[in-house]
Amino acid sequence: MEREPNYRFAGAQPDHIMLSINGDPRYTLTVTWRTSADIPSGYLEFYEKGGEKMRASAVTKPFRSDVSLSHIHFAAASGLKPGTRYYYTCGDGEHRSEEFYFDTQEENLTHFRFLAISDHQKDDDHYNPDYSGLGRFLSQVLEENPDIKFILTAGDNTNCGQHEIQWNAMFDGLKGIIEHLPYMMACGNHDNRGFEFYFPQEVNRYYAEPAEFFNTQLELSYPKNGPEGWQTENYSFDYGNAHFNIFGVNEPELVNEWAVRDIDASDKEWKFGSYHFPMYYAGPNLSNDDGFPMMRDCFERLDVLFSGHEHNFSRTYPIKNESLYDRPSEGTVHYQLGNGNFNPPGTKTCDKIWHCAFYPQEENVAAYTIVEIDGAKAGFVSKLNDGRIVDECLIDKENDVILPRRIAPVFGPGRTRMFYKGVDLGLCAFNTPPEYKDGLWFIPFGTLVSFIGGDVTRESGKMTLSVYGKKVTLTEGSDTAQTDGGAVKLAAAVYRGRESQLYAPLDSVCKIFNMKWAYAERNNFLTIETSDESQPVPFQP
Repeated sequence: MEREPNYRFAGAQPDHIMLSINGDPRYTLTVTWRTSADIPSGYLEFYEKGGEKMRASAVTKPFRSDVSLSHIHFAAASGLKPGTRYYYTCGDGEHRSEEFYFDTQEENLTHFRFLAISDHQKDDDHYNPDYSGLGRFLSQVLEENPDIKFILTAGDNTNCGQHEIQWNAMFDGLKGIIEHLPYMMACGNHDNRGFEFYFPQEVNRYYAEPAEFFNTQLELSYPKNGPEGWQTENYSFDYGNAHFNIFGVNEPELVNEWAVRDIDASDKEWKFGSYHFPMYYAGPNLSNDDGFPMMRDCFERLDVLFSGHEHNFSRTYPIKNESLYDRPSEGTVHYQLGNGNFNPPGTKTCDKIWHCAFYPQEENVAAYTIVEIDGAKAGFVSKLNDGRIVDECLIDKENDVILPRRIAPVFGPGRTRMFYKGVDLGLCAFNTPPEYKDGLWFIPFGTLVSFIGGDVTRESGKMTLSVYGKKVTLTEGSDTAQTDGGAVKLAAAVYRGRESQLYAPLDSVCKIFNMKWAYAERNNFLTIETSDESQPVPFQP
């Protein structure tokens, strides 16, 4: 028997009331709300205590979803005083909200705190997604941290953002919070995910480009300063002495061009970004092809890039051009925020060469991070809902140090390490490191494929490698590889190297297997990647 979904449809009374930053938060803040489509207009009424009431007319736009037609109203309270509390209601002349409040940013602000979370989507009940636990969790966090200025997310705010039932449940769960704290969302892959048929079962998954429901509901909530055609899911804003770039998950090349210009134009002390997919991930089978190398230029202009997606916590050393550094001036810290809403664990995760802090978060807990900016210092405290601290660090720009100190590994001459998707090959490659000869890197590919989980057949003077649906035979002394697609010329001949293993030119064989590689010159290690996220298992006859 089919159940009736709880759609939480719009009515005449305003709901989905959300505060956001769209302009200079010292002088203006935006309120967004929803009503049924038969409410054609609305206005915001606001005042400071003891002051005269002011009014701002709303821009009203239709939102046609998969199940209903409603109206979204956007009203900007402008002409405000810095560092002042204002009270407001929204709606039309007949249907008004209760009274809420907001605080403008103080003048010359260099000391403030914000809350960062990610992946608070919920799919616990297909017919009635329940975000009330998220609301209780965030309310507890804010009660313990009453000076938080705004909330920043790294995406996956909903489980299927192309279905109104999810957004309605999310906004319902966040009542009492986002009416008075600006709620600055990044768009994750789940936020632009939909299905051709959502009930009674999900059928024919797709991803909307642009993120239609995200962009329509929030069109004037956030600055329309992103790349043309991809605004709302890409935007930037300032708060205090910090600049924030919020990235969507579509059109990375175009977004990179916009972000490079935008970041370079900012004179703020701190440059933060929020992008859903982690570039330096923890999943053993994942890849970073969604953003790298297309968005490398803009990401490496940031001090910190927040991410999510994997439902675990990790923090990297400062990274630039694949090399790991110690000082914040030398690279970007990639900060994965974890699972923000008691969701089941995502992919299995493991510590990688680029992580200086890591927590797999496979418990039934929710994670959040408090960021405290104090001039040229930024403190980060990542905690679980039960109070345990996952990680704590301080980025001190004045002294160019990150505390507590974590020194990035540097491997000695002749001891080049090899990592696959960030994981050290360990014992199996202990005595067979990569070798650099005549301007080329060579590695024992049989060792690599065995580590991945592929099949390796060794015969006298040759070996056959099978992984990710491809088969390659390498022969000692030959510069030709035999593949299931024909003969392929290599950049150099295969030779017998350390421990009598066959070494082949890295770049040539990587291309055959659709892999990519990079050399971290400062740290003296190779990383090898593939966008294939399958999990090879050797054949057992």
